[in-house]
Amino acid sequence: MSIEVLVPSLPESVADATIVTWHKKVGEQVSRDENLVDLETDKVVLEVPAPIDGVITKILQQDGDVVTSGVVLAILESASDQPVVSSEAVEQNTAQNEVMMSPAVRRMVTEHKLNESLIPATGKGGRLIKADVINYLETQKQTKEPSVGTPVIAEPKIEASIMSQRNPVMSNVSLGERKQQRVPMTRLRARVAERLVEAQQTSAILTTFNEVDLKAVMDMRKHYKESFEKEHDIKLGVMSFFVKASIDALKRYPIINASVDGNDIIYHDYFDIGIAVSSPRGLVVPILRETEKLSFAEIEKGILGYAEQAKNGSLSYEALMGGTFTISNGGVFGSMLSTPILNPPQSAILGMHTIQQRAVVVNGEIVIRPMMYLALSYDHRIVDGRDAVQFLVRIKENLQDPGRMLLDV
Repeated sequence: MSIEVLVPSLPESVADATIVTWHKKVGEQVSRDENLVDLETDKVVLEVPAPIDGVITKILQQDGDVVTSGVVLAILESASDQPVVSSEAVEQNTAQNEVMMSPAVRRMVTEHKLNESLIPATGKGGRLIKADVINYLETQKQTKEPSVGTPVIAEPKIEASIMSQRNPVMSNVSLGERKQQRVPMTRLRARVAERLVEAQQTSAILTTFNEVDLKAVMDMRKHYKESFEKEHDIKLGVMSFFVKASIDALKRYPIINASVDGNDIIYHDYFDIGIAVSSPRGLVVPILRETEKLSFAEIEKGILGYAEQAKNGSLSYEALMGGTFTISNGGVFGSMLSTPILNPPQSAILGMHTIQQRAVVVNGEIVIRPMMYLALSYDHRIVDGRDAVQFLVRIKENLQDPGRMLLDV
């Protein structure tokens, strides 16, 4: 019995997907729920599992093809109906198909314009792994031979006498061989670019700044570190404090948690906070739902879970949809200060930055404290400067005296 493998239903906001990598080839045995192919959208990478145990008899869509919901990707023959395929046929078919590799490895190959068939594969089952690509690049670099497929732009040769006349300083400098390459944006990067331009064009973005002394937070983390981890099986981080501080401030200034819809303002009585996390494909913002109902431990587990999913490309569409407010922590990359851009249709985003030990004046004395600059970008169409400033001050007060959040004062 033949079974069609279809592109799964895509959300209304996603028109199509691009085939990134086939993990199986024609003639290969597959098991039910085994991943056959990766599909990339402008939000996430989808895995398409095998609906039955069987053998792939046809692959109808190739890597790089753009597909829509319901399109037939491949044909499977039920294992009970399919005769055994000889190893010779499988080997012949393998030679006719592309080298097996993960989406991350394929991106490396694409970025460096490499011919994957020339790279020795050491992964299981002949799979090309990241280390293989790195070793190949190092070998190419040592031999000073350009990678296969990398376009080389030759610089025009200029006589030394002419060079010295034009620019005496450059006369003894050899430009050598310079290269450039053109790499298409991933769908995620293209979507991020589109959203950033949209935010700049449709919102009146302003940013207000403040700084916060995190000594109280650091002391609390140090005091409860072991007991918290023992009780909840997760570390007590800084992000949960910022989420809790933001929830309290959003309750007091609901316009920050609102959004614009045409000529209307939509107020939300729930707090779905987006946490910006880095992934191999770029920045993504999964949403912590109804954070006002979550404990510190639940927030930490939610953030850690999203970070791991973003790293391995398993974030779902649902995890990225919606959100009423966003927190972005550029401090993990060493950012001292920045002006974060709104995530439409949200009206505000909180930017965290690196924690630095600095000299500050406390009660008339100069002391060393762990300080962080905070930035709040907001849509001035609906958020007044007074509300934005007071909102950020409230977050600062909550973090410098965490007891406020417990006592609601």
